[in-house]
Amino acid sequence: MSNMKRLEKDSLGSISVPEDALWGAQTQRSILNFDIGDEVVPLEIIHAIAQIKASAARVNNHLGLIDKEIAQFITEASSEIIKGKYDDQFPLKVWQTGSGTQTNMNVNEVISNIASKRLNNPLGSHDPLHPNDHVNRSQSTNDVFPAAIQIATIINLKKTLIPELKKLIDLFHQKSHEWKDLIKIGRTHLQDAVPLTLGQEVSAWSSQLETALGRIEINLEELYSLPLGGTAIGTGINAPKNFDNLIALDISRETNLPFQTAANKFAIMASHDGLVNIMSQLKLLAVTFLKIVNDLRLLSCGPRAGLSELQLPANEPGSSIMPGKINPTQCEAMAMVCTQIIGMDASVSMAGSGGHLQMNVYKPLIGYNILKSINLIQTACKSCRENMIEGIQPNKPKIKQYLDHSLMLITALTPSIGYEKASQIAQLAHEKNLSLREASNQLKYIDPEEFDNLINPKFMIGTD
Repeated sequence: MSNMKRLEKDSLGSISVPEDALWGAQTQRSILNFDIGDEVVPLEIIHAIAQIKASAARVNNHLGLIDKEIAQFITEASSEIIKGKYDDQFPLKVWQTGSGTQTNMNVNEVISNIASKRLNNPLGSHDPLHPNDHVNRSQSTNDVFPAAIQIATIINLKKTLIPELKKLIDLFHQKSHEWKDLIKIGRTHLQDAVPLTLGQEVSAWSSQLETALGRIEINLEELYSLPLGGTAIGTGINAPKNFDNLIALDISRETNLPFQTAANKFAIMASHDGLVNIMSQLKLLAVTFLKIVNDLRLLSCGPRAGLSELQLPANEPGSSIMPGKINPTQCEAMAMVCTQIIGMDASVSMAGSGGHLQMNVYKPLIGYNILKSINLIQTACKSCRENMIEGIQPNKPKIKQYLDHSLMLITALTPSIGYEKASQIAQLAHEKNLSLREASNQLKYIDPEEFDNLINPKFMIGTD
């Protein structure tokens, strides 16, 4: 960015802007007044706002509010923004006005200056496009910014997280089938329990993820209803009749997604309940992943003094002081990601309650946390799949050892001899370090042949 400056004007007067910057006065004031933290407004939101500007321009032209040439300037500039050509022109921090006004104006000003530059007009001249009168025509930040968050959320979920989740679910299905006959001991309360197969254990993880994915897909439906056309507070002031329907239709055509105008724009603009809801679904997905990686950590702990039923890939040395140590690093990374997302959900929930009367003033926070969560969980999911789950191997000797020595196989005798007698056999085996069969033979509660028929793990794992 050049050290040279140019003067820009807005309703508050003049302000110096970097000479070659495509933003204008309102963006510059935000840079100066909100130098808070490092978090910038996600580019996904910027690109979604640009999509709204392009669609609004076409609709405004169709309704006779701006001429064809003006509309073309806006759509061409917006298209270049969507493609990422001007990503460096959107420097504003998340921690700004709660409506996101400065970011909306940032996009308006950049579009205006792209057109000016194309015609060799001075930057900031607003010739041929005025940021408010042309680019922002029939809109308000109050309907544009939440609509942009909704559009960005849907696009990014469908483009990144949902496909990655499906890959992981398919992989767990594969592992479940591969290990469907590998019988192991189950555990409840972290204590030995009755047997199951490793395939059954893994099937729980895939089922959890399928359920979480289904929740996300179902709850996405709410976000297809856009508040555009509601303008300042939902009444549609300064927007022509039918603008709301036409802009939703145009965005739907451009994105190939079923957007429609919201039946009640007051509700969406004041509450953002749909966004709070989808963040909650991301939180539930994080809870699911946290359970899965904690299971993997437990099942792989060892290698000689823990359970060690699963062997995770050795990706890197695990200790700076203990030679040969390998740690479940992918599990730990995912656990941190999940914990972060659970915290961000709490933040979004609080933000969702910050709608006072006709306006929610936590829009940038909501948008940032949702899109950050999508990126975090998607990339963590990919990393876990590629660097850990694809390479997991069962430790068959250890699994057999635990199964053969488990006292909980005695559960299969309960229908025949009753709970009390079965408990006595298990207690004797434990106290005297006997096998269940040896203890049973001593107490003589059941015929040895019948014991052998009943204490068979193959008959304890249910049916598929």
